[in-house]
Amino acid sequence: MRRVLSLTWSFPLLLQLLLGSFVDSAVVVSKTLRYIPNSKLAFSQPNPGYFGNGPNEENDPKWTNKNWLKSRFHFSFAEYNNFKNTNFGVLRVMNDDLVQPFRGFGRHPHKNMEIVTYIVHGQLTHQDSIGTKESLGRGSVQFMTAGTGILHSEMNDHGEPLRFIQMWLVPSKNGLEPNYGSMCGENIDFDNKWAHVVSSINNEVGTPVKINCDANIKVAELKGETNTVELNLAEDRQAYFLAVEGSPTVSGSFGEQNFEQHDAAELYGGETFIIKGPGHILIVEMEKDEGGGRGDL
Repeated sequence: MRRVLSLTWSFPLLLQLLLGSFVDSAVVVSKTLRYIPNSKLAFSQPNPGYFGNGPNEENDPKWTNKNWLKSRFHFSFAEYNNFKNTNFGVLRVMNDDLVQPFRGFGRHPHKNMEIVTYIVHGQLTHQDSIGTKESLGRGSVQFMTAGTGILHSEMNDHGEPLRFIQMWLVPSKNGLEPNYGSMCGENIDFDNKWAHVVSSINNEVGTPVKINCDANIKVAELKGETNTVELNLAEDRQAYFLAVEGSPTVSGSFGEQNFEQHDAAELYGGETFIIKGPGHILIVEMEKDEGGGRGDL
């Protein structure tokens, strides 16, 4: 019997054939996991002059990208305006930044935000208006309470590319006193297990970094396919998952979802997630927010 494809289905299918990845969508595996592939993130490569940088290098073999900066925006930010993707709970910004040697973000202001930066590789040098200057490498965390206002710069003053994940979290209240702190990556062990690196000042658990926000940040580096960690999320909690490096797999009652570097996911409570390597992973765990997440997918 001849099958006739209705107009209702043929038009979007035709669009997908014509536009390819521009109309692909995140795979919603279940009510507890929404997969967000790298292709659904926004990309930005701004003019080097915007942050006080000189022209891009054309023949430097150490440069891994033609532009001084390549950013991946997980949420609406800068020139990426998407009112349906503004936050995930208290997580307002997650930018995955690749900065080339001897370039960076010149002095600029922040206010009323908790800013946490996780360094993937290279050396990040922070300098601010409250007298701090510090350089830190892989696995390290820098945090800043912007509060009533602070100026700072973030530079790659070294000869190798720098990659870091910067997260902005909404504070428990505005008008806090500006503050800076850090944790050196050499002082934590996250090989094949979770390292709980950030927690709320109101949480009694001991972590190297404390912030003014109900959130927890954990990282792990799973060396092989047999290495796993568990994430138990209560019904009233949620977490944003990032495959920082490698190709981890997340499984649960819904089945299994594979990830590649830069892929992300929204994880919702009432589930025990098993995360298998190989992969370098990061999660931001927080109170459940029914109104956040990728409303555009």
